[in-house]
Amino acid sequence: MTERAWLQLGLYVALILALAPPIGRWMARVYTGERHVLQHVLGPLERLCYRLAGVDPAREQRWTAYTASVLLFSAAGFLFVYLIERAQGMLPLDPAGLGGVPAALAFNTAVSFATNTNWQAYAGETTMSHLTQMVALTSQNFASAATGMAVLVALTRGIARRSAETIGNFWVDLVRGTLYVLLPLATLLALFLAGAGVVQTFRGSVRVAPLDAASSTHATQTIALGPVASQEAIKQLGTNGGGFFNTNSAHPFENPNAATDLAESLAILLLPAALCFTFGRLVGDRRQGWALFAAMLVVFVPLVIATTSFEQRGTPALERAGAQVTPTAESPGGNMEGKEARFGIASSALWAVATTAASNGSVNSMHDSYTPLGGLVPLWLIQLGEVIFGGVGSGLYGLVMFAVIAVFVAGLMVGRTPEYLGKKIEAYEMKMAALVVLVPAIVVLVGTAGSLLVPAARIAVQNPGPHGFSELLYAFSSAGDNNGSAFAGLNANIGVLNVALGTAMVLGRFWTMIPVLAIAGSLAKKKRIPSGSGTLPTHTPLFVALLLGTALLVGALTFFPALTLGPIVEHLQMVGTR
Repeated sequence: MTERAWLQLGLYVALILALAPPIGRWMARVYTGERHVLQHVLGPLERLCYRLAGVDPAREQRWTAYTASVLLFSAAGFLFVYLIERAQGMLPLDPAGLGGVPAALAFNTAVSFATNTNWQAYAGETTMSHLTQMVALTSQNFASAATGMAVLVALTRGIARRSAETIGNFWVDLVRGTLYVLLPLATLLALFLAGAGVVQTFRGSVRVAPLDAASSTHATQTIALGPVASQEAIKQLGTNGGGFFNTNSAHPFENPNAATDLAESLAILLLPAALCFTFGRLVGDRRQGWALFAAMLVVFVPLVIATTSFEQRGTPALERAGAQVTPTAESPGGNMEGKEARFGIASSALWAVATTAASNGSVNSMHDSYTPLGGLVPLWLIQLGEVIFGGVGSGLYGLVMFAVIAVFVAGLMVGRTPEYLGKKIEAYEMKMAALVVLVPAIVVLVGTAGSLLVPAARIAVQNPGPHGFSELLYAFSSAGDNNGSAFAGLNANIGVLNVALGTAMVLGRFWTMIPVLAIAGSLAKKKRIPSGSGTLPTHTPLFVALLLGTALLVGALTFFPALTLGPIVEHLQMVGTR
């Protein structure tokens, strides 16, 4: 790694460490209902939301009612987006006259945004109207993110409470997370981005003369515009991903300079990191939050270093062509294919790891153009279940499920009933935790294998050999684990893949949420057991190592055969051509 890469990574981690704890404390106050300054401004709106929805904020729900509310709200969000997409040609704010979205693509997109995946099998600027982008998609960026945070808070209550029948009220958690966390932060970030050069307008596309108009065969060029900064802010903070433009944050209107690049990439991990500290406060032991945060950071930093190093080494083909591979003051060196010259390898690799560590999926470079091992890291991070930071809420409750499995394994080693934060972990909790870990893996592997049997899906893979397999594996990994990023080279906008990937998103999102809420309800009913000499401390470096070993071992054993068929074989082929 170059000095610039080391300095950039150090600054990034330092900013996360500086910002995450205070934001985590703030969110703990929001979800516990403590008085805070924003209640003076937004409190009337919060109460109005309850009145309009007919919700009694003082009435809590059992886990079954909480789950039903989550599913009902998500289904309503799906239907809302689907109908607007289909009817956008008859609705206002369609200056380009794009017309309605085809049924299969509308289904895939509506599911994608309702599940916090934001997979885009379309080019945003040529498919979605301003109304669809700003009202339908942006509203779901708030709603799906707030839903993930609410489920995490419900799980935390289940751990913290004693002999309780309820785990909170979903509608209260949803409204508070939206009004007091997502909305203020998104407003601040949107103002910064707009001031730094990100486009924010209701104008349609404009036609301009290209710089080389004298030698160009095209007299004018069409440039799309729209309300970009507002969508960019919430898509990053809510770990939604996607983008107004097809090239996401590689587009200069979404990400014009180094300042916006740092702000946007920082926003990807900000709330997932902060929720670790929220968790620690809500369970009454701040050390637990620091332990989970440390586990995430211990994996994240080496993978950023690895990806940057793989890309800076370049490829044998570049060496044979006489290209500069070793970075110098005059040349970035390495593998610059698919990367913005404005950002270079270091910023691109950092973003690639951050967006796949989180359930984000936005990009500032094309992952399909990475070296085989450079592309393997983001792919494998997704396949871990997005637990190294992960999506807002969903990443941390996924990591807590691995913590449940880790204490169970430790209990078996010493012949003692396992405990996590004073609650016994029994057969029911283990079954539910196993579902959270196994369902996304099954969805990814079965979806990839099944698609290879469908001729239309095979034709959609436009690159031969192991790289083409990696593209399809990445697509189902991204959908099943609700990431949303993609390798290029796959025509995902065909009926069979729109439906298959949409189904994978639903299963990956809700067949993990339901077991998590079931565990929350089960743990809430249990009494807290005082810690004793045989209790495994879950805030120590030893437990962090055990937790990471469990997560990494499960990820390696589950996906290593598939990764061998894709990026690993491609790497061996590449080095064999020296």
